[in-house]
Amino acid sequence: MRVDEFKDVPALHTRFRPVHGIVLLDKPSGISSNQALQTVRRLLRAAKGGHTGALDPLATGLLPLCFGEATKLAHHLLDARKGYLARFQLGVTTTTADCEGEVISRRPVTVLTDVMLEQALAQFRGPIMQKPPLYSALKRGGEALYLKARRGEKIDVKPREVIIHQLRCRERSSDTLTLYVECSSGTYIRALASDLGDMLGCGAHLAYLRRLWLSPFEQPVMFTLEQLQDLAAKGSGAMASCCLLPLDIALAGMPMYHLNASQSLAVAQGKRVVPATPPIPGPCALYADNGRLLALAECDTEGRIRIVRGFNL
Repeated sequence: MRVDEFKDVPALHTRFRPVHGIVLLDKPSGISSNQALQTVRRLLRAAKGGHTGALDPLATGLLPLCFGEATKLAHHLLDARKGYLARFQLGVTTTTADCEGEVISRRPVTVLTDVMLEQALAQFRGPIMQKPPLYSALKRGGEALYLKARRGEKIDVKPREVIIHQLRCRERSSDTLTLYVECSSGTYIRALASDLGDMLGCGAHLAYLRRLWLSPFEQPVMFTLEQLQDLAAKGSGAMASCCLLPLDIALAGMPMYHLNASQSLAVAQGKRVVPATPPIPGPCALYADNGRLLALAECDTEGRIRIVRGFNL
């Protein structure tokens, strides 16, 4: 099936139902994250869905899709560390800092030694100040920046701090660099390509991007749209049983606390609780004594737990 066939899956006569869980989609290039979400939502017949951190239409790879009560975890996953494989085209700059924009300039590419490249990459590791691209979904005055940029409006976008945890060269040719990038939430790989190109003196843009993982899905088993289409043909129940992950998979690595009946009732009423096990300050997951996930919570330094998100499962 071609990518363009996924853009408009008919929703007529679809009977949606409560579905709770997470699907790890291997998003194809050529469609937006929302188009991918709506396609899977219809295949799954899920009444409610959301994605966790949009990928540009150009990009492929891991896009966690949350359905039902799992949508309450979308904001939590937005702040996760991410890993990418990116190819930068040197010598060419574009309006959007990727291959979908119009070419602004072409410059010769200086022959780079390993030492020169490593010195340049080292400047971008760790906490850095990065200016988001003008053509981005960030909003100013309630409107996405890319809409303002398309109208030719002058926009002053302030730099913000992001963290590049790892930045390594995997392959390179005379005019391309293929890099592994591990970064914090809010990092724009397009901006990284543009900034690195400026530092090298030749300009650059993002030619290819694939998201490999997103914490806590660091070794994800992803499903393509073709695979989900085939599963859906066998029935939405078969699709759900094969690819729908439970909510608490997104809370992996957090402290877990099991509560008794009275404490579980307190959580349902939005009250603070103090579990029998001394809690660790920071985010945690609360479970009923029967193993049901109750809430995403936050523990303060005094051992009190505040409910962040309650789940109706």
